[in-house]
Amino acid sequence: MEVKLQAEKRDEKGKGPARRARVAGKVPGVVYGPGAEPTNVMVDSTDLLHVLQTDAGMNVLVDLKVDGDEILTMPREVQRDIIKGTLLHVDFIRIDRSKPIQVNIPIHLTGESVGVKEGGVIEHHLWELAVEVLPLEVPESIEADITALNVNDSLHVSDLSVPEGVTILAETEETVVSVVPPPVIELPEPEEEEVLEGEEAELAEGEEAPEGEEGEAPSEEGAEEE
Repeated sequence: MEVKLQAEKRDEKGKGPARRARVAGKVPGVVYGPGAEPTNVMVDSTDLLHVLQTDAGMNVLVDLKVDGDEILTMPREVQRDIIKGTLLHVDFIRIDRSKPIQVNIPIHLTGESVGVKEGGVIEHHLWELAVEVLPLEVPESIEADITALNVNDSLHVSDLSVPEGVTILAETEETVVSVVPPPVIELPEPEEEEVLEGEEAELAEGEEAPEGEEGEAPSEEGAEEE
């Protein structure tokens, strides 16, 4: 996917100018890549948010218009406020349409696993696939069909089908998804109730009370006094 985004050069550097740009609804950024010096820019925060929310995500191609020049780029790093979620800074990398680029493509699971129907549980290990592809041929996602997976079966990178022109960079034996048996919940064994001190005498039948406790026979001295 390819979109257009208006930008303007940013001459001032530092936290102060960047803060003023954000207050004005702009996001500071930089354009870098082979063949040119890095260029400091700023873009409208709302426009940038719309660009990043396309189906292509971070793999969207951006025709960045900077003071009359048009630069083909791709967002490479986006910084957000960890509390508010607002955009703080963006890096754009220059792209050559004729040269392959390395990107991570989301893996989308399709189908309903046989093992899951029998009570198994899906474990998703690899969420993105590292590939090399021409900029205009970047797929939005890679599909992984899990229909045939039984309990204790796994799907590996080597099992994935990718479009023509896409070269997989990940290790072929890496596990994408597995179907594992459902977890066994072990109930704790009931603990034996502790007999409180002083209750043993009540529980024991025919046991004489020790001397000095309630119920003991009167002493000889007390009997003589009566």
